[in-house]
Amino acid sequence: MGVCGYLFLPWKCLVVVSLRLLFLVPTGVPVRSGDATFPKAMDNVTVRQGESATLRCTIDDRVTRVAWLNRSTILYAGNDKWSIDPRVIILVNTPTQYSIMIQNVDVYDEGPYTCSVQTDNHPKTSRVHLIVQVPPQIMNISSDITVNEGSSVTLLCLAIGRPEPTVTWRHLSVKEGQGFVSEDEYLEISDIKRDQSGEYECSALNDVAAPDVRRVKITVNYPPYISKAKNTGVSVGQKGTLSCEASAVPTAEFQWFKEDTRLATGLDGMRIENKGRISTLTFFNVSEKDYGNYTCVATNKLGNTNASITLYEISPSSAVAGPGAVIDGVNSASRALACLWLSGTLFAHFFIKF
Repeated sequence: MGVCGYLFLPWKCLVVVSLRLLFLVPTGVPVRSGDATFPKAMDNVTVRQGESATLRCTIDDRVTRVAWLNRSTILYAGNDKWSIDPRVIILVNTPTQYSIMIQNVDVYDEGPYTCSVQTDNHPKTSRVHLIVQVPPQIMNISSDITVNEGSSVTLLCLAIGRPEPTVTWRHLSVKEGQGFVSEDEYLEISDIKRDQSGEYECSALNDVAAPDVRRVKITVNYPPYISKAKNTGVSVGQKGTLSCEASAVPTAEFQWFKEDTRLATGLDGMRIENKGRISTLTFFNVSEKDYGNYTCVATNKLGNTNASITLYEISPSSAVAGPGAVIDGVNSASRALACLWLSGTLFAHFFIKF
């Protein structure tokens, strides 16, 4: 059964048939504000997803019937709503303007809309195109990853938006201005080095709204290397400390050896203390047997390295003294001179008396 079979008012059937026939009339490009013909629809309408779009059509008092259509679907005919979409409402229906609004616009609303009028038995149409912009949104991004140095790494960052967003990868763990990596959804790093570890930022931008930003952390494992180990001189009976610093991921474990003997805390008044990248071997009361060469060994699951450190003897007089020690030395010298002067005075007094 045709649509007219369901209508109670004959004029509505006539409107439907007329509008559908009218819609078949070629319309060409959207009418611009400088055109003399009417109806005159506004230029293309651009709105963001979730906003409201207003479609306006300028008419005059010769118009007898008006309607808004979306492709072949009638939205409004005069004041009568034909669309079942609650978001579509009429705004203005006057002798000079006929406007509707689409609320909470989504991407499926994008497309051509036609303002159709009947005047002096001559149908006229004007078309406007609704463009829906969508802010960028990152839909899929790689998880944090841990790899061994020398491996190949591929990071993925997929984003959607209208217009299609530009995806940019940036390395955050480098100096400012040197962190740009690539402008692509995929970031590929071959033969990764330890200085390429850190956070990588994916940014999706299409100028519709603020960029969507997400981060991925790359951890690069590498074997230990000892970056700092210094020989130490100390006097007998004093406290002495040997220090060994090693860089490694995962963090290195340390061992200390003297010749072939592994050392342990508590043996012969020694203490080994490991804090992060640094290991220290402390002697609380250095004796002659403590002098010699010591080996610091740093190990993780990727390998090991070692360094030789010497604890050597220095005489007390050559030891570097603190400010207090310097003051004590000056006072001792002064006391010696005072005693010498006093002894001389007493001797002279005794000699004169006798």
